[in-house]
Amino acid sequence: MNRRRLLTPGPVELHPRAVEALSQPQVHHRTEEARLQFLEAARWLKEAWGTQGKVLLLTGSATAAMEALVLNLFQPGEEVWVPVYGKFSERWAEIATAAGLKVVRQDLEWGSVPTPEDIQELPGSLAGALLTHSETSTGALLDLPSLAAALRARFAEARIAVDMVTSLLVSPVGLEAWGVDAAVAGSQKGSMCPPGLSYVALAPRALAELRARGYYLDLSRELRAQERGESAWTPAINLILAVRAVLAEIVPAREELLALRQAQIEVIYRAGERLGLRPVPERKSPAVAAFWLPEGVTYAQVKEAFARRGAIVAGGQGRLQGKILRLSLMGYSDLYDALVVAQMLEEVVGELA
Repeated sequence: MNRRRLLTPGPVELHPRAVEALSQPQVHHRTEEARLQFLEAARWLKEAWGTQGKVLLLTGSATAAMEALVLNLFQPGEEVWVPVYGKFSERWAEIATAAGLKVVRQDLEWGSVPTPEDIQELPGSLAGALLTHSETSTGALLDLPSLAAALRARFAEARIAVDMVTSLLVSPVGLEAWGVDAAVAGSQKGSMCPPGLSYVALAPRALAELRARGYYLDLSRELRAQERGESAWTPAINLILAVRAVLAEIVPAREELLALRQAQIEVIYRAGERLGLRPVPERKSPAVAAFWLPEGVTYAQVKEAFARRGAIVAGGQGRLQGKILRLSLMGYSDLYDALVVAQMLEEVVGELA
């Protein structure tokens, strides 16, 4: 008899404006109506990122957007620094390797994040860096302004690309103001829409450095098409309409939204720590709360206990599989939802103790 709750860091509970937009009759993507919606969605994303550059919408998950940045900002053989501190920062390394870049990989403990001090140990020449702002697999948040400033001080011409998949519209973000050249995000996270769209933000410096590479992921081709409110290829136009509808409501209120996300994560972490659960991240992201599982308790038990209460939760990925629990309220939710999650967590821990 419980209402189903998605407590996963993607996909998330849909915003009512997304549900409403998705229920409308099919729109053709080469019409004036679609072009206006496309341009407005891009305008709201540009405001959300606070950039004077350009924002593109791609049909594909955020992994496609990550690969697009690697292909279009770097050439084979160039050296890029990729600190690995979770599953998604590791994905940057895998994409860069597949694209023929020389990866200067720095492996860190999962749950930690790189610091400006780590930059002093890097080689004398780098073409760029691939960073993850909010590491969804561990719940860790990078101090991106400090790290980008340290990179700029040592490698003035380095191109800095950042995965902001679970930080855009969840925690404060910035491009030019933070010294970041390009970033990616996805529709099924802070914008509270279904999966299937990714976003690419290009600051003016990245636009100047862009080199056409690839076919479907050629960003130069996309820039030309999206200036007109179209895309180079058939877009997921229904998702774009949903994203536009949600962004028009939440971007003007983003300061209030970010405060809510911070308050929600604090409620969940306080509840977990009262129960003796140890947080995974050293520096916590408001996107997802991650806890080490108590000794003798399996993730399968935890997952089933939450399922009996109508909730779908997430476990660990990669080397953390079976070792941690992840809870997120990035979707359509309020502070009272966080209190419900805290109560659920208390019940599950008590039941499995």
